[in-house]
Amino acid sequence: MGGALTPKGLLATAVDPALELLADLTAVPSDDRARLMIMAIAGQESAWEHRRQIGGPARSFWQFEKGGGVAGLFQVAPEKLGPICTYLHVPFDPGTVFEAMAWNDTLATCMARLLLWTDPAPLPAVGDVQAGWAYYQRNWRPGLPHPEIWPARYGTALGLLSKETT
Repeated sequence: MGGALTPKGLLATAVDPALELLADLTAVPSDDRARLMIMAIAGQESAWEHRRQIGGPARSFWQFEKGGGVAGLFQVAPEKLGPICTYLHVPFDPGTVFEAMAWNDTLATCMARLLLWTDPAPLPAVGDVQAGWAYYQRNWRPGLPHPEIWPARYGTALGLLSKETT
């Protein structure tokens, strides 16, 4: 996928299809808690705009680093990541996956969900902004966390889910 996406477009064209694919291929469950966290984190990390980090090495709307989240998932969840790569025709090696995340939003979404899945703590309840912030910090370990923008990013993501249920 190239070009800009709105948060609503990202949810519809990448996040929801990727979460369905991940559940089908790997039995990693997803619900509104996962969808909300994935969308809020994409907003926090990239403002839903940047697949490549400005002035840095990270890739995807979730800003994965090769030696960070990518390497971590290859270590702790290769049995889940492998089938996704096979299905998407992305060679199963860290370097290729890292580069592919910049243009393959399905792969990037699956990576974001798998990173959350590796946390033994349950996903925060929908609407719990502070628990969402703590979960994000623990799993993404941002170098520059910007807590002042989290409520707005979380609110945008929550608003997308709320619009679907009304």
